[in-house]
Amino acid sequence: MDVEGIKMLAAGLAIGLGALGPGIGIGILGYGAMQALARNPEARGPIQTNMMIAIALAEAIGIYALIVAIIIAMVA
Repeated sequence: MDVEGIKMLAAGLAIGLGALGPGIGIGILGYGAMQALARNPEARGPIQTNMMIAIALAEAIGIYALIVAIIIAMVA
């Protein structure tokens, strides 16, 4: 395996593993929000707002992983 192949493998692992955490986190957030809405439907607004903010923060980690993968593929 040459250097270019190793770079692409590292970039693929970076984006694959970097997307795993946010995917699981967003699933857990959605599950928790649905549980909260089932228990207290009147609190829909605050629950939805907090859920969206938390999803955006979790998704930022996936974007950071994408940037790292691009840097590995282009620079290293």
